[in-house]
Amino acid sequence: MKRPIAMLFVFAFVSTALGACTKIGTSSVPGRRHSYTTPHVLRFSTATDIEHLVTLESASAYEMYLAAMCNAWLIKTDAGGNATVPELITEIPTQRNGGISKDGKTITWHLRHNVKWSDGAPFDADDVIFSTKQVLNPANNVESTDGWDLIAKMDEPDKYTVVYHLKKPYSSFAVTFFSTGGANPSVLPQHLLKGYPNLNNVPYNSLPVGTGPYKFVRWTRGDSVEMVRNPYYFRGAPKLERIVFKIIPDRNTVLEQLRTHELDLWIEIPPHFYTQATAIPDTASISIPSYTFDHLDFNLTNPILADRVVREALRYATDRDEIIAKAQNGLYLRSESPVTPANRYYLNLPLVPFDLAKANALLDGDGWKRGPDGIRSKAGRRLSLTLTSSIGSPDLDTEIELIRGMWKQIGVDFVVKRYLSSQYFATIANGGILNGGKFDVAIFGWGSDPNEDLSNLYACYRFPPDGQNDIRWCDPAATAAMDRVKESYDPAVRKVALAQVQRAVYDEVPTVIRDVRKLLAVYNDDVHGWHPNSVGPFDDMMKVDI
Repeated sequence: MKRPIAMLFVFAFVSTALGACTKIGTSSVPGRRHSYTTPHVLRFSTATDIEHLVTLESASAYEMYLAAMCNAWLIKTDAGGNATVPELITEIPTQRNGGISKDGKTITWHLRHNVKWSDGAPFDADDVIFSTKQVLNPANNVESTDGWDLIAKMDEPDKYTVVYHLKKPYSSFAVTFFSTGGANPSVLPQHLLKGYPNLNNVPYNSLPVGTGPYKFVRWTRGDSVEMVRNPYYFRGAPKLERIVFKIIPDRNTVLEQLRTHELDLWIEIPPHFYTQATAIPDTASISIPSYTFDHLDFNLTNPILADRVVREALRYATDRDEIIAKAQNGLYLRSESPVTPANRYYLNLPLVPFDLAKANALLDGDGWKRGPDGIRSKAGRRLSLTLTSSIGSPDLDTEIELIRGMWKQIGVDFVVKRYLSSQYFATIANGGILNGGKFDVAIFGWGSDPNEDLSNLYACYRFPPDGQNDIRWCDPAATAAMDRVKESYDPAVRKVALAQVQRAVYDEVPTVIRDVRKLLAVYNDDVHGWHPNSVGPFDDMMKVDI
């Protein structure tokens, strides 16, 4: 499942190749240095509100941050953002160690003993079986069951062993099934949730329990979420005593609270604010190339946008270098692929230049004639579109107005409709704008994951509600290549097939990749022991302190 965001190869290589940088704080001795630092209490914000503490439903990247602190997972990410750290299991299943059968269709999970939920109840295989059934329960508002729907049946030989029998091999299992890298749900407690027909609105969702280093103790909606040490965490006690996530949707307010030391950390800083935030004295900063890419999506059910020539013309008419320079302070990266440069299988496709003459020539040749007002039409249909975005993002508003001016020069007009993120990214059952196809052009970002599987976004069989192919693009050859990526455990096969997918997206233009983001954060330099990666910046919290 990809994480929709309004507004990830080895880490050392990424840092060198893509210009990641870190401003190191001046504090050299762990402990309280500033008078405003509250020892062992971390206060942070992402300049957004949240809708969920339980990640069974569609979860934003920001909600996953909280989930990562309060839950243990089958697998967590390492320093490079790869799903290689066994947590609730004793080892990662492979064909070599017998955890994956020779035919690739059976995966065996060996669970740790003596793990407890934050309410003291024991964790065992019953919870994994129950949680898997909840993902597959059609009554639950799960945004995508991609990968999960390959599970034909499950066995529980004992309370510490779970066996998944798959319909076909699935190479992305380590990321998809209960890992932080896959943006999927954490394991759920059967003892608290058994018996409900669905989990969409159960009281548990207001204050869930977990198996991670921290536990939720308070969610004051519109204000904050408070977490404290989980006394039952199987690895022992983390160094921080308390974490407070402050719900502050206004970015200027977040910046001011960072200045006045009411906050210790701002993560996912928009580029427009990053320079101001890094100028605050006694702070440190991080800039890490990520797995998140921004894009313009075309709804191919619109007859205008079903025409590849129109889509190609719109790409030529979008000056992405100017957008990055003016709206993102030059901090983000140009790319043409939905696989970001942080991934080992990234295909470095030639950058499409900004070329108004080429765009105009394409539309002229396709029969689009300019009217008296400069807007083109063809067969009685005006080249006028509806562009949708989320509310509350000044830098995104800047991008939209830049694009408006560019597209007007080729005879294209659009009106803008803005929505609350909760409505924009909602499931189709909950009236979601994107999933419901209620747009012509949509502007947002995908928080991707490191498993190289693009089928949930682009496969022919993943139109909502069966996936997140909001653009309704169907290329049978590309879909077949996506399936080869999913089914092969051979890296060479995956690399070739994924290259075919990337080139198909590039050639057919169902979407325009605007940029690849960097994970930007600024924090009180009394914070130490924090080593974020671009997939799970809060996956390693045991040694973090202030």
